[in-house]
Amino acid sequence: MMSSEKQANILIIDDDRTIVSGITLFLKKKGFLVDAATNPTDAINKVSNFAPDLVLLDMNFNIDTSGKDGLRLLKQIMDFNDAIPVILMTGWATVQLAVEGMKLGAKDFIAKPWDNNHLLSSIQNLLDLAKPSLERNELSDEIDSIIGQSPVFLDIMSLVKHIAPTDANVLITGESGTGKEVIAEAIHSLSKRNSNEFVKVNLGGISSSLFESEMFGHKKGAFTDAHLDRMGRFAKADKGTIFLDEIGELPMSNQVKLLRVLQERTYEVLGSSETKRTDVRVISATNKNLEQMVYNNTFREDLFYRINLIAIHMPSLSERAEDIPLLTDHFVRQVCEIYEVEIPLINNETYNWLKKLPFPGNIRQLKNMVERTLLINMNKRELNYQDFQHTSGKNQKPGPQIILPEVGLISLDDLEKQMIHKALDFHNHSISKTARSLSLTRSSLYRRLAKHHIPYEPKN
Repeated sequence: MMSSEKQANILIIDDDRTIVSGITLFLKKKGFLVDAATNPTDAINKVSNFAPDLVLLDMNFNIDTSGKDGLRLLKQIMDFNDAIPVILMTGWATVQLAVEGMKLGAKDFIAKPWDNNHLLSSIQNLLDLAKPSLERNELSDEIDSIIGQSPVFLDIMSLVKHIAPTDANVLITGESGTGKEVIAEAIHSLSKRNSNEFVKVNLGGISSSLFESEMFGHKKGAFTDAHLDRMGRFAKADKGTIFLDEIGELPMSNQVKLLRVLQERTYEVLGSSETKRTDVRVISATNKNLEQMVYNNTFREDLFYRINLIAIHMPSLSERAEDIPLLTDHFVRQVCEIYEVEIPLINNETYNWLKKLPFPGNIRQLKNMVERTLLINMNKRELNYQDFQHTSGKNQKPGPQIILPEVGLISLDDLEKQMIHKALDFHNHSISKTARSLSLTRSSLYRRLAKHHIPYEPKN
């Protein structure tokens, strides 16, 4: 596992000498230099003298299993050098105690008894992430479809290139349409897992009752409509990457099921008692504020820390407006290639006009605008800002003022139901167009249709 450059120093802090001996033997066979401490006083001396590259820290040092000793020692290590990655080892302590440790600066936690491969993977991830960031120019061709030269974009791509070769869990946040899925695919394509599957799961589109079947699979006869065996998403992603999109939409009841898989690396197929092991890299994405959801008790704190080893925030298009000309040219070339037409010229005045637009739908909205403009002006050799203005609707007169009913005359639910009916009728029951006009995702619209018992019939 280790490179030939330098053997990493691993310090084990645990009062159980049997555990220390077992981990020491295992890690030495993997090429690490290992030292150990069995009490807090000795541990601080070893941190100073042994200069560890990583610390494995047990949470308890006496019959008191509160974990206070471990937290106190962790704080001392962080005060000495907060750059040292620390992995907490929890036995008697609860997962919540490990979360408290991660708030103090620990990078990961392993539950006893642990799986050696899981432990080794966690150690290697943190050591790789601690290495100085290197430019991997030979990999640039793999992500040349991701367009941008703004400083904030280049910082993101530098981080992507640095973390991609590791197996670290990644959480990508940002508004809808900012390119979270594209970044997830880039991480996979630059990783050691790129010869295996990249499995995307839209958690917002999976009903709570089907979560286990979708994620873990089921055996024939496991429930009423299980007529055949089904492979789950984790099995499909084995040795590859699983992308958990819209993770902020996952109900609390299913968050604990997901957490168990991520912690233990095991699951059971519905209808089978056999335990399956999973070897996947987890990349999650959301447009929600998960920290606020944790505060509101709508998202589990332990799951948040499990998926959030590396955080990437995608900026809105307005925050990287200097990339709009590059993105526009990219989308123009794509459309012209599809329809086999000559690429039109776009002048600087047009680019400057586009850069001033708000684009609440971000890159996705810009892409749709470019496509509409080209399709309407297919035979033009040059496009100006008026052409884009026409398709964006910016030259239209303001619509009529919205008049809301008097307070108390209608409930918010009834108002929402009426608006959905109107939007469905206006867009001829097109789910995609209706969702877009209401600023909803398709999955969010489907949930509201079910909530209000609104039938819908897709029409041609």
